[in-house]
Amino acid sequence: MPVKLRLQRHGKKGKPFYWIVAADARAKRDGKFLEKVGVYNPNTNPATIELDVDGAVKWLQNGAQPTDTARAILSYKGALLKNHLAGGVRKGALTEEQAEEKFQAWLEEKEGKVNAKKENLSKAEQEAKEKALAAEKEVNEKREAEAKAAQAEAEAAAVTEEGEPEADAANEVDAETAEEAKAEEKKSE
Repeated sequence: MPVKLRLQRHGKKGKPFYWIVAADARAKRDGKFLEKVGVYNPNTNPATIELDVDGAVKWLQNGAQPTDTARAILSYKGALLKNHLAGGVRKGALTEEQAEEKFQAWLEEKEGKVNAKKENLSKAEQEAKEKALAAEKEVNEKREAEAKAAQAEAEAAAVTEEGEPEADAANEVDAETAEEAKAEEKKSE
């Protein structure tokens, strides 16, 4: 029976998550499977992957062929590396302890990379929040300045309404002096 390590879709429309299963290649995508090996959730950032590495290695050693996506996930979690090291132990190139030591070193390095990515994502998110806050403060300051300017204009308009007769009298005096100046110019001509 040809066995494949593949993804089985679950979840609701638009929010999928997948089980990583060992299934007969002739079975339906979401149908009968032999063993559940892990879970893959692409909805989180970074994607959440829970994998039984030893179970996946067992199926790989028994001849199961992973699909392309399943191969990428198995590689990401180190199942393919562990299978490779187990092959080296069977051939006598490595001892069991050396293989386990190499695998643990790889896991620590991978964990460091994942943590660095998570930190970068959180920093980027924090910076985006700070930028949004600064932009919001700037907009609020502009609104306050416009409100103060409008209030000052309203106060100035109220003052001019109260002092309108004085302003009209000043305007009338200016108009009279302008007329007198024109009349003098005409006389002198």
